[in-house]
Amino acid sequence: MVEINSPQLENIEPPKVKKYSRKTTIFIILAIVIVIAIIIFGVMKTTGNAINMTATGNTKNMAKNPQVLIKTNQGDITLELYSDKAPITVKNFLEYVKSGTYEGTVFHRVIKGFMIQGGGFTTQGQEKPTNAPIKLESNNGLKNLQGTIAMARTNVADSATDQFFINTVDNDFLNYAPGNPGYAVFGKVITGMDVVQKIEASKTTTKNRMEDWPVNDIVINKIEVLS
Repeated sequence: MVEINSPQLENIEPPKVKKYSRKTTIFIILAIVIVIAIIIFGVMKTTGNAINMTATGNTKNMAKNPQVLIKTNQGDITLELYSDKAPITVKNFLEYVKSGTYEGTVFHRVIKGFMIQGGGFTTQGQEKPTNAPIKLESNNGLKNLQGTIAMARTNVADSATDQFFINTVDNDFLNYAPGNPGYAVFGKVITGMDVVQKIEASKTTTKNRMEDWPVNDIVINKIEVLS
């Protein structure tokens, strides 16, 4: 057997381990601990802020649906508006709200077991001036269920202006379907359904040449934006 000599390995000494004093060792350990603590604190702070923003909805991407308060002489009704589902309709409604158009108008058409309609006439039956009609958004997945609010219109699909109605029962025949343009739902009652039902129970007559007008005027004193 032939032995292979490796003289280049014979003269190599193992590396010497550098020795530190006790004080130096303690200092290094403390420095490492402090750095780790700073890193952990930074991560926790960033995570905590993110969780807090999500929990409170304090992010630009988490927009809330607007809410409005209808103040009537029969009580208050609070609505949530679905700006994500019916952006054109909600924008139109809020423009009338902010301009004060609805102040002093009435629920002029009240039909028990159907709906209450208002927003277009004064107590004297004078029709309020309106903006241009809007595009119908009835095909938005929202249904004319009890407590929902929708825009009133003529037989022309894209004719809604300022008048609206609140469904007092489920009105399936008002929903969009092939061959039926339907009526655009754009919000719902979140508080004050008892007030809606109280208005629905009002006695009606023919007034200002219109049927189903409450004997005692149901006045909308004001509608204001809550959020």
